[in-house]
Amino acid sequence: MDRFGHYDWPFFDERHAKLAAEADAWARDNLAHAHGDDADAICKRLVQDLGCAGYLNHAVTQTPDVRSIALLREVFAYHAGLADFAFVMQGLGSGAIGLAGSDALKKKYLPAAARGDAIAAFALSEPDAGSDVQAMSTRARKAGNGWVLDGTKTWISNGGIADFYVTFARADEGITGFVVDAKDVDATERIDIVAPHPMALVKYRGARAELLGEPGQGFKLAMRNLDIFRTTVAAAALGFARRALDEALAHAKDRRMFGQRLADFQLTQAKLADMATAIDAGALLAYRAAWMRDVRNARVTREAAMAKMYATETAQQVIDDAVQILGGLGVKHGHPVERLYREVRALRIYEGATEVQKLIIARDLLKS
Repeated sequence: MDRFGHYDWPFFDERHAKLAAEADAWARDNLAHAHGDDADAICKRLVQDLGCAGYLNHAVTQTPDVRSIALLREVFAYHAGLADFAFVMQGLGSGAIGLAGSDALKKKYLPAAARGDAIAAFALSEPDAGSDVQAMSTRARKAGNGWVLDGTKTWISNGGIADFYVTFARADEGITGFVVDAKDVDATERIDIVAPHPMALVKYRGARAELLGEPGQGFKLAMRNLDIFRTTVAAAALGFARRALDEALAHAKDRRMFGQRLADFQLTQAKLADMATAIDAGALLAYRAAWMRDVRNARVTREAAMAKMYATETAQQVIDDAVQILGGLGVKHGHPVERLYREVRALRIYEGATEVQKLIIARDLLKS
C-alpha cells in the first residue's frame, strides 16, 4: 500500500506532496531519539529540532494551511507520536494569538514559537469543565492596566515545560482569552497518562495575564482555534494507523506457521483488507475537511467532527488488529505496535471525545 498515494487526490496541490516527502525523509533521519520515558526532555529537543528544520512555520502562523498541518502530523505520527505532539502543540498553543492577538502579542510570542525557542500551551479544560466549556470557573479580573487570573486548569499538554499558556477564563464580560507567562503559574503537579506526554495541572493564583482578543469573545476564539486543529487530529490518527498496517503487513509476509505464511490465511487477508479500507475512508474525510477550509474557506464544524470521530476510532481498531496479527510481539514493550497501542487511545478523547463529536454532527444536521 503506497503510503503517499493519497497525495494524488484532488484535495492536494503539488506542493503538499513535496512537503510530505521532504518531511518523511527528515523524520527518518532525525527522530530516532523521539522514543522514551523522559517526555519532557524529548519534547524540548523535538520543538527545537522542528523549529530549526522550518516545520513549525506551518503550525505557528497567522494564515494556517490546514492541509499542510494535517499531512505533517500524519508523517510525524507515523514515525514518532511525540514528534506529532511537539509539532501540533506549538500550533494549538499559539493559534489563538495568531487569530486575535494584538501586534505586540504576535511579535512577542509567535516568532519564538516558530523558531522552537518558546514552548506553547493551550489551557482550556478544568477539573469540572472539559467539553462543557461554559462550566468554566477560572476567574479574570482587571488590576490596574492589566488582568489577574485565579483558578485551575487540568489535562494541559506541555504543562510544566511551556514558556507561555494561552488561557481562557471567565471575566465580567464573559469567557475571555489571555496569555500568561510560565513564571506566573504553578505547573508542578504533573499528570501521567498511558503514553508519556508532558502534561500538568496548572494553577493560577493572582497570575498576571495579557488580554488576548476582545473581552467576552474567548469562547468563540477557542472554538475557532480548535476548528483548525480538530481536523488534523484525524490526520495524526491516520499516521498511527498507517504505521500499524505496515508493521502488520511486514510481519504477515514473514511469519511462517503451519507450513505457510501468516499472510496466506484468508482470515489474515480479510483483516488486512478491512484495515486498509478503513484508513482510506478516514483519509477521505480528513482531507475533505481540510480542503473545504483551505480552498472554499468554508465552516467545517460538521466535517471536522466527522473526520476526527471516524479517523480516531478507525485508528484504534486498526492498531488493535495489528496487535492481534503480531501476537506476542504486539504487546512487547517498546515494539512500534505496542507504542502505537498506548499512543492512539488519547486521540479518541482530546479536542472533544468521540461522543462529543457525535453530538456536534447531530446538532448540525438538525439545524439544516
